[in-house]
Amino acid sequence: MSKQAPHRTTRQKRGLLSYRRGHIAEFQCRIALWLKGYRIIAARYKTHQGEIDLIATRGNTLAFIEVKARRDQLAAAEAVTEAQKARLARTGNLFLARQRGFSRFTIRFDCMIVLPWRWPIHIENAFSPPTI
Repeated sequence: MSKQAPHRTTRQKRGLLSYRRGHIAEFQCRIALWLKGYRIIAARYKTHQGEIDLIATRGNTLAFIEVKARRDQLAAAEAVTEAQKARLARTGNLFLARQRGFSRFTIRFDCMIVLPWRWPIHIENAFSPPTI
């Protein structure tokens, strides 16, 4: 007797596809960053404050990177809200508090946009986090 997979609603299927698309987009960004000379420190860094998609270094710069996969560049750029920027800043501060070795690094908040059938677009210093 075989077990059948539970029935998923259309909304659940869309959520699962979006989740997978996010993983694929982050993987593409990791490759693009590696080819640009970055060293990936963490992927999907999670704390009680929030999550940072990628944390990477190049030279003396530490970049907290938010990855957005959208159909067009404008939608991706608008997808980072003020609340999300604040969460990223809090999570970044927590990362720095836990990882003492990065105290002398220049901190930057970047965004990478993944569009269908295109190489990821890396926007350095995409935003300054709001003061907390």
